[in-house]
Amino acid sequence: MRFIQLDRITLLEPGVRIEAVKCLSLAEEYLQDHFPRFPVMPGVLMLEAMFQASMWLVRASEDFAHAVVVLKEARNVRFADFVQPGETLRVEAAILKQDASTTTLKAQGLVDDVLAVNARLVLERYNMADRLPERAPSDPRARRDMRRVFELLFPDGAPESVH
Repeated sequence: MRFIQLDRITLLEPGVRIEAVKCLSLAEEYLQDHFPRFPVMPGVLMLEAMFQASMWLVRASEDFAHAVVVLKEARNVRFADFVQPGETLRVEAAILKQDASTTTLKAQGLVDDVLAVNARLVLERYNMADRLPERAPSDPRARRDMRRVFELLFPDGAPESVH
């Protein structure tokens, strides 16, 4: 099961930055149990939305060269405000530095230009062939599947586009 915490990518500058949005609906299943009298987006899902935007930036910047992109570290995470049903969380992420296997990004989530969450994220990227050669056949399928999801989130542009 895959939980996508973004509705749409609104801006992409490969190798530089990304913006995406998550429109929080009262229909989100987890809101029934997460503070039912005061429904808010759980902090861990706000962090997940920032990771997912960052992941798409890394994937698009490298033309989906790596089958696996995972969150290695979340540093200096600060929750500043709630995200409630009916509000839109705008997620922004920018690459700070990158080496052969990791990318460090500054990410934040805003509601109506008011900071809700921010963090520094370290993402690790690799192919299964690099770690478990017997799993190498899964790499092309994983990259293809990720491209398909990306095209749903960013239908109006190719990875080299800016919107």
